[in-house]
Amino acid sequence: MIKKDFVEELRWRNMLQDMIPGTEELLNREMVTGYIGFDPTADSLGVGNMVQIMTLLHFQNCGHKPIALVGGATGMVGDPSGKSEERNMLNEEVLQHNLACQRKQLEKFLNFDSGANSAQIVNNYDWFKDFTLMSFLRDVGKSITVNYMYAKDSVQNRLEAGMSFTEFSYQLIQGYDFYHLWKNNGVKLQMGGSDQWGNIVTGTELIRKKDRGEAYALTTPLIKKADGTKFGKSEKGNIWLDAKRTSPFRFYQFWLNAADADVGNYIRIFSLKGKEEIEAIEKEHLQAPHLRLLQKALAEEVTARVHSAQDLQRAQQTTDILFGASFEDFKQLSGSEIEDAFDEDATFKVQKLSLTEVDIVCLLAEKSAIYPSKGEARKALQSNAVSINKQKISVDYKPALADLLHEKYLLIQKGKKNYYLIVAE
Repeated sequence: MIKKDFVEELRWRNMLQDMIPGTEELLNREMVTGYIGFDPTADSLGVGNMVQIMTLLHFQNCGHKPIALVGGATGMVGDPSGKSEERNMLNEEVLQHNLACQRKQLEKFLNFDSGANSAQIVNNYDWFKDFTLMSFLRDVGKSITVNYMYAKDSVQNRLEAGMSFTEFSYQLIQGYDFYHLWKNNGVKLQMGGSDQWGNIVTGTELIRKKDRGEAYALTTPLIKKADGTKFGKSEKGNIWLDAKRTSPFRFYQFWLNAADADVGNYIRIFSLKGKEEIEAIEKEHLQAPHLRLLQKALAEEVTARVHSAQDLQRAQQTTDILFGASFEDFKQLSGSEIEDAFDEDATFKVQKLSLTEVDIVCLLAEKSAIYPSKGEARKALQSNAVSINKQKISVDYKPALADLLHEKYLLIQKGKKNYYLIVAE
């Protein structure tokens, strides 16, 4: 049963890029089974994948049946769309591990319980593992012309640098995924990012050529930050959904630090809040931007969904303590709470016995990678931009064992927002 207009839901959330004519009419006429493919080359999805996860979530909430396709087969090939170089191919053992991890993350968003529109996960390795080369060439390759494949932007953009036949064939493989799901699972719609349009419509063409069938396509815009930098990354790297890769604290901070120019778009895409509620928060935000009400509302909702309400509470407490003025408050955190607040790339281990034998410049640039060079570290110290345990320090500071919290930790602050942890062992 259709609960609300899916396309209209995407429109007001700024999540609609292109669709094949007739798609909206189909979605308003009947419950539709649709799918989105996910790349299994890592054991965690990242916030960049959340656009498509939210697309499936809205799709299901509107009364349609979502399928998440994890590309166990295509992960062995690598999708060239939007890439400047060929991806590394993975073996089956690594892929199966990655798929299992991603499934657990998808289950936090989609409803896999019984029901007509319960979510489903499929793995294209299941239908490709016994597909011989000769069968593929006969049953799939002859249906799509080289001219058709050559004209795609994903191919044209890679020709100058060189493109392997493996990459060139990717759109046929993805196209066959759509055909297989159309024929065996009743899938009528494939969705994805706008960079996937060429691959998706290859599937609709294959369905038309092989069985004279009709299928549909819909894409979402690629998110771009207002300052031109790539969405989904921070100064310290990718933001992952796995707490082992990106701590709940850092995950919460990613959304909390969203620029005012971006957060209005983000809350529409990544929140389940309705239009009126979002517009009300925006109105309050404009009256007092320094309170960052939009950022807080978004960070709270997304962190609780991806991790847990308990992780959100801890992230908020750690935020209050870490960005507060008092080191006495920081002392309230246990050793495990302190380490949970810092990811691996913000944590540096040093030998306790050697701590007092190095100067602060060496500690910041050689014993750790907080600064890329001694010169950069010295310059920061001279400009009063470094704090240890909430106290500004100069180039004359000498590390001491007495400064270690819990006889183990030094809190390093670089500028206003960047925190690092020295662990003395």
